[in-house]
Parts: sequence; structure tokens; C-alpha cells
Amino acid sequence: MAVSDSVLEYFNQANGGRIAFRRRAGRTPTLMFLPGYASDMAGAKAVALDSFAAQRGLAMLRFDYSGTGASSGRFEDGTLERCLDEALAVLDTLSDGPLVLVGSSMGGWIALHLALRRPERVAALVGIAAAPDFTDWGYTPALKAELRERGRILRDNPYGGAAQLTTLQFWQSGERLKLLAAPIDIGCPVRLIHGHADSDVPLPVAIKLLDRLRSADVQLNIIKDGGHRLSQPHEIEAILRTVAGLLETL
Repeated sequence: MAVSDSVLEYFNQANGGRIAFRRRAGRTPTLMFLPGYASDMAGAKAVALDSFAAQRGLAMLRFDYSGTGASSGRFEDGTLERCLDEALAVLDTLSDGPLVLVGSSMGGWIALHLALRRPERVAALVGIAAAPDFTDWGYTPALKAELRERGRILRDNPYGGAAQLTTLQFWQSGERLKLLAAPIDIGCPVRLIHGHADSDVPLPVAIKLLDRLRSADVQLNIIKDGGHRLSQPHEIEAILRTVAGLLETL
């Protein structure tokens, strides 16, 4: 039976911007989904997680960063720090009780920072092709030099559509939020799901994250032939099984 979608609502920011979100009432822990770079809460993984929550009577929260999806603002004005600030505001204002953070790609990087800043709220974390520090390892020295010189770069989108924009301010913001150079003081259970054939976030990034996390309860699930998006039906099913198994331990 199809699950009805949650209502589209807006959270007003102090700067006049509006953050679009969908919130589903239910039992805690609340599942909070964090989209990736230039992505939004209407993607296949976010929608599947919302249906999963609805079918199990769990609370669910998802939202769009400024300049993406249904939120106001211009994408080119965004920074990683702004995305993090918005995620913190959504977490603090729109949810109560324990949370299980589910972050995709860049959203996995933001989820790590949320867990560091709100350890009393974050009961567990799931990283789907998590991409911490991608402003470091994801850009060649030549691209970094071009960013510094031109203030922005455009790269071909491997999934089709418009070229991918990176601004100097976003890149500099990411450099200020890097995590992988030192132990990451997160003690809650963490589940990492990664495609073996991910060309955007190489598997060694996931292994390094596994090593850096302080938690003794960290597992890495590698999906054979899986790419970066992990949006095929069997890949989404693997994600939902991981979340279900994690919930049983809480």
C-alpha cells in the first residue's frame, strides 16, 4: 500500500530565508535525512527512508539546504558552513528526543559534525557514501589553483544535466571543516554504506573514516559494483536493512 507523503512546510530563518522541510510524526528515535551536494529531500533514498519510517510508525525529518529543492536562496551563495548551520537549526527547532542521522555523500560529512555538536541528541549515524573532507581529496592541485584564481569552477556532471558548480567560498568553507586528519570524537553507533565502484568518493575514504571514528561500534558495508548514488532498488534495500538493524540495537 502506498504511503502518503508528509506535508511540505517552511522554517523561517533570521536572515529572511526559508528552509523547506517535511516532518512525519511518530516514535523516536527520529530519522533525520541529510542530502548530498546539490541534492535535495526528494531523492530516491530520502523518499524510501520516509516510507520506511511511515510503515514503522517512526518520526522522520528531511529538508533542503538553501538554494536547493524547495528552499529559498541561490545555490552559488551556499557554503558547507551554511549547510551545517541550517542542519543544526532544523535539528534544534523541529525535532525532540534522540535522532538517527542518515547522511548521503556531503550529508554524511554534515552528519558527523552534527554528532560532534549534539552528542546528547544523536543516538546513531548512518553514512551513505559519506564524503568527509571532499574539498581536500576531491580536487586536484590544478582545480584548487583554478578556484583560487577564478573564484569558481564548473565540472561535467557524471550523471547528466547541468555542469557542477563549485565556488571558492564553498571550497574554503569545506577546508575549515575537515575531519579526517585526527580522531573523530563520536561515540555513538555508526554504520557506513559504500559502493565498491564509487568513483566520486573512493572506498579508501570510507576505510579512513572507519579508522578515525572513536566509537567502538562502527561497521562498513561494501556493496559490490555499487556506484556513488546507491539508488538502485537492491542498494536502497541494503540501506533500509542497515537502518532497521541499527534501530534494533538502540
